[in-house]
Amino acid sequence: MNVTDIGDYIYITRHAHGHLVGIGGVSMAPLAEVLKGMGVVVSGSDISESDSVKHLRSLGITVHIGHDAANIEGADFVIRTAAAHDDNPEIVAARAAGIPVFERAEAWGYLMKSYKNAVCIAGTHGKTTTTSMATHILMKAEVDPTIMIGGTLPLLKAGHRIGQGDTIVMESCEYYNSFLSFYPTIAVINNVDADHLDFFKDLEDIKASFRRFAELVPAETGWIVANGDDQNTMDTLAGIERNVITFGLGEACEVRAENISAHRFGTDFDVVIHGKLYASVSLAVPGEHNIRNALGACTAAWLLGVPAHAVSQALATFTGAGRRFEYKGALNGAKIYDDYAHHPGELQALLDMALALDYKRVILCFQPHTYSRTQAQFDNFVKELSRPTLTYLAEIYAAREQNTIGISSKDLADRIPGARFFPFFEELEEALRETAQAGDLILTVGAGNIYRVGEDLIDKG
Repeated sequence: MNVTDIGDYIYITRHAHGHLVGIGGVSMAPLAEVLKGMGVVVSGSDISESDSVKHLRSLGITVHIGHDAANIEGADFVIRTAAAHDDNPEIVAARAAGIPVFERAEAWGYLMKSYKNAVCIAGTHGKTTTTSMATHILMKAEVDPTIMIGGTLPLLKAGHRIGQGDTIVMESCEYYNSFLSFYPTIAVINNVDADHLDFFKDLEDIKASFRRFAELVPAETGWIVANGDDQNTMDTLAGIERNVITFGLGEACEVRAENISAHRFGTDFDVVIHGKLYASVSLAVPGEHNIRNALGACTAAWLLGVPAHAVSQALATFTGAGRRFEYKGALNGAKIYDDYAHHPGELQALLDMALALDYKRVILCFQPHTYSRTQAQFDNFVKELSRPTLTYLAEIYAAREQNTIGISSKDLADRIPGARFFPFFEELEEALRETAQAGDLILTVGAGNIYRVGEDLIDKG
């Protein structure tokens, strides 16, 4: 590809220089690789060092740590992550110099237009897992898809893949209305829930955003794949003039899981579409939420004409995406798993599954993600965090925020009987070494860097 025009403002050409603000992000880093593969000269900046930044540097991409106006020198265009605001010095400098600036989602959206099939997988929860399942299916079906996942998939050893086929599968996030820059031919909506309330006003605002996303699907040829068990999703899509197919466990759903047989390490079930067997699935990840995730992926595959045998074979090999109930190792005979859950709804699904497994105790090590989410969902967090046998709380992961609220994980611990608060990971790790015993399930949970706790415990013993 020699020339790609983005809107009316910018041309990405071979040898042009593109600067990415927030280049280490889960969607920005793959975009940097795609652009470099097109022959674009890529540079970027991020707030801190990370494995992603190190990887990009290994590819010959210059990455600055910290945001400074001097970083954009020589850039022909700038792409910014949604978290980079207008007062970012690189954004300010680019605009002052007349250098075009656009959002990361706009770049992905434009690239998406060159594909016949664009499967955009959205939802407050379950996006990464569903996108990963769809990836397994389409890879087994030899569709040769292009993939963008908001996490690492062992099958790809990455969170993205550049294919040569006519299908792109894109995890599609609602935060900052990012997914409204996409061009889906199939839009999967797993669920609609109250989250990102630092951007959205309330649940109704979130529903309106998802409605606009669904309306991006072509009216005649596109499809909306919707969780029929989720009332918020059904309310969001009420009366929409698009082709809609629902999936779930309820009787009214057009794509259903039947003959369900759960076991410790997963679930077996039949995928039935319009009353007819499509595929028999042996899913190697447990939990009712993962049945629904699989149904969403299967429905998209069915719409793309994927044969049943590819679905069955692919999902049998799916063991989860990175940081989605990912097995890390053992400590004193206890099993350590890591999970990205950072919203009370995700915690509920995780704990529903974990508490149903055959473990003597469930020890939850939770790191809340952002001060605003902790405040907005405080009571719901208390409810869910009260469920495990033991709850250990790390301090809130700030991410993009400053603690102007004056809130701490200690506030949660004070409301949860028996919970313990640990300001530093070292203290949390020492408590786990003293507490863990055979028969325990230890969960390190959150969207920040809590995964390091489990890794340190396994590395150091």
